[in-house]
Amino acid sequence: MLQWSTGNVGRASLRSVLTHPELELAGVFAHSPEKQGVDAGSLVRRDPVGIPVTTDRDEALTLDVDCVLHMPLPSKRYGDEPGRDLDDLCQLLRSGRNVVTTVGYLYPRAYGDEVFRRLQEACMEGGSSLHGTGTNPGFVADLLPLVMTGLSERIDRLSVLESTDFSFYPSHQVIFEMMGLGATPGDFEEVSARYVAWLSDLFRESLWMLADGLALDLEDERSELDLVLADETFEIAAGTVEKGTVAGQRFRWTGIAGGQERIVLEAVYRAHARVAREWTPPGCRVEIEGRPRLRLDLGDAWVSNALAATAMHAVHAVPHLCRAEPGVRTFLDLPLVVGRHAFRGARNVAAEP
Repeated sequence: MLQWSTGNVGRASLRSVLTHPELELAGVFAHSPEKQGVDAGSLVRRDPVGIPVTTDRDEALTLDVDCVLHMPLPSKRYGDEPGRDLDDLCQLLRSGRNVVTTVGYLYPRAYGDEVFRRLQEACMEGGSSLHGTGTNPGFVADLLPLVMTGLSERIDRLSVLESTDFSFYPSHQVIFEMMGLGATPGDFEEVSARYVAWLSDLFRESLWMLADGLALDLEDERSELDLVLADETFEIAAGTVEKGTVAGQRFRWTGIAGGQERIVLEAVYRAHARVAREWTPPGCRVEIEGRPRLRLDLGDAWVSNALAATAMHAVHAVPHLCRAEPGVRTFLDLPLVVGRHAFRGARNVAAEP
C-alpha cells in the first residue's frame, strides 16, 4: 500500500492500514515539507514502523505497490492546478497501481466522455482499477439509497438530505476559506465560485450514478443555491461570523424525468443550528416515495467523525478493488464494502479459501 497524502483523512487511513491484517504499508507520500523523513508510525502517534515519509512525488512513484490510497485536498478546489488530481490518477493507473480516491470520481461518467475515456484508458494500459468513495457524496447519497431501492416495487421520487451544523467544526480553513461562511454576499460570489462548482460536480456524480444504477433516463438536471445572512454577529469554533455575512447555504440538485423531479439531492450547511430555522434541522435522511414508501432518518448524530468514516470506507474497499477487473469501478460494480477485521480484541476468523 502507498498512502498518498496525510491530512485528516489520510492520517485516519494510515492508522488503519498499519493495523489491518490484509494490508501492508510500503510507503507514504505527503505534501508538507516538514513531514519529509518522519516515520509513518510516528506521524500518527504510533510506534515507529521503519517507513519514512517522502515528499518527493517521483520517489513515491517508484514504490512497488498494488494499491494507492489517494487522499489529498481536492485540486479542483485547492491550489493552482485544478487538473492535478486527474493527471495524478491517470499516471498512477497507467503504472499498474490500483487507486482508491476520496477526491471525487465516484462516477466519472458525469464529467463527460473525455474524462471517463482518460481514466478508462489509463486503467486498461496499466491493468489497474479506480474507485472513488466518500461519506457524502458516497455512502449517504449513493450507496445507501441504492441499497434501499432493493425494497421498492415502484419508485416515484428519491430524495437525500444532509443538513449540518458547523458551529462545532474548528477549521478556519474549511469553514471560512473553503465554504465561504462569514463572507459578504459579494465576496462569496467571487471567492467561492470554485467551491460551488466543485461541490456541484461531486453531487452531479451522485445524481448520475443513482439514475444509471436505477435505469432512469434523465431528461434534464437543475441546481439551486440559497444563501442566508447572519442577523447578528456570533462566535463558532472556527471564528467569528459577522452580521450581514453568509451564515447558511442550501444546495439542491435535481434530476428530471417524465417532466417531474425524480431524484433530489439537498445539502444544507449552517454556521449555527439557529440560522435559517425554517430549513430542515440538522440530520441526514433518505426517502423513497413509491410502493412501499421508505424513509430512513439518520438524525444529526449518526456519525461522530465523517472524515474518519470516509477514510475507512476507502481502506475497506482496497481488497475488493485489487481483485476487480481493470477499469473504473463504482459502487455499481464492486461487492458490498464491509468493515472486515474492524472488530478489536476479538478473534479474527480466517478467510475462506
